[in-house]
Amino acid sequence: MYDVVVVGARCAGAATARLLAGMGHDVLMVDKTRLPSDTLSTHGLIRGGVVQLSRWGLLDRVLDSGAPAVTQVRFDIEGESKVRRIKQRAGVDMLVAPRRHVLDGLLADAAVAAGAELRTGVTATGLLRSDAGRVAGIVGRSANGDRVELPARVVVGADGRGSRMAGYFGAETLEQHTSPCAVFYTYVTGLRSDTYEFHIAPDAFAGVFPTHDGAACVWLIRPTPLLEPIRTAGSGRGAAFVQQLELLVPDLGHRVRAGRITARLRGTADLPNYLRRSHGPGWALVGDAGYHRDPITGHGITDAFRDAELLATAIDRCLDDPTAERTAMTSYQQTRDAMAREVFDLTCALTAFPPPNRFVELQLQLSDALEREADALASFPGLTANLAA
Repeated sequence: MYDVVVVGARCAGAATARLLAGMGHDVLMVDKTRLPSDTLSTHGLIRGGVVQLSRWGLLDRVLDSGAPAVTQVRFDIEGESKVRRIKQRAGVDMLVAPRRHVLDGLLADAAVAAGAELRTGVTATGLLRSDAGRVAGIVGRSANGDRVELPARVVVGADGRGSRMAGYFGAETLEQHTSPCAVFYTYVTGLRSDTYEFHIAPDAFAGVFPTHDGAACVWLIRPTPLLEPIRTAGSGRGAAFVQQLELLVPDLGHRVRAGRITARLRGTADLPNYLRRSHGPGWALVGDAGYHRDPITGHGITDAFRDAELLATAIDRCLDDPTAERTAMTSYQQTRDAMAREVFDLTCALTAFPPPNRFVELQLQLSDALEREADALASFPGLTANLAA
């Protein structure tokens, strides 16, 4: 029997597994996909996410992978541009936007190096339960179709916003707000490699996150109906994307047209804002499986890292003292919800796309909230002596 089986081996799952393995627990990660592989994500880390990578001894590995250190941020508001350097705070003075196949692979490798086991091509199809109804492991299907049973003291669902594990657990949705927005993004060469860009226009929010191989992730978020011309353009979706950028944020649009688009356009309108109950007897949820908000606030990977550490700390306590399970897991949920609250509310407000002046006010509130969060993350106690090894 494993101490913990983690279903999902990307940002949230791999981070949770690494922390628990570093604490000395017997951890298995399973994922239905072959890793490393890409996933739908604009993958721009804000300061809190960079703080976590730094604390865990992984930031240098991300930079060594070729993800550029971003040292300044540019804001364009209806054509007026402001650039500011990223100051030292909470122990870091940069941002970074690694591609997900790189970041997820790096995290999974780090988890394995810490002692966790990884099995890919395994799909969780149900749960093992004790006679008392407690979750006691998972039932799954291997890549060749064989049934597998993986018993564990705790099962963690880290399988994203479409989480099957949440359904298997019967996790209650505590709060949900449908987002009216959609996002499209692609990769472009020829843009600056040291600057995050944010462009604000009526009913539009666009940006640039420099990443590997001299490319940048260029994204556009708008109310869903306004992006229908892109969604329905078929093979012309890339051209329709550039046309909208040129119309809404001309400076960025012209630079994208002058650059070279290196990947197909991707996007989604499936962007719910929700908080789920994220623990029960023998189970827990982490990352988007338990809490998700629209990417307009660019906070998903930081959420995953934060919640991985909160959950790993709680599970460590449960495994050492089973009588502490209810208290430890309740504390995980309450702390997660409290730390998520301000950004969650600001996300819902921003997706309503108020007039640009109000949108900017909300962005300033968001910036303050994110800096306070980074300070809080930097003050988390160290978990193990060998995490940075």
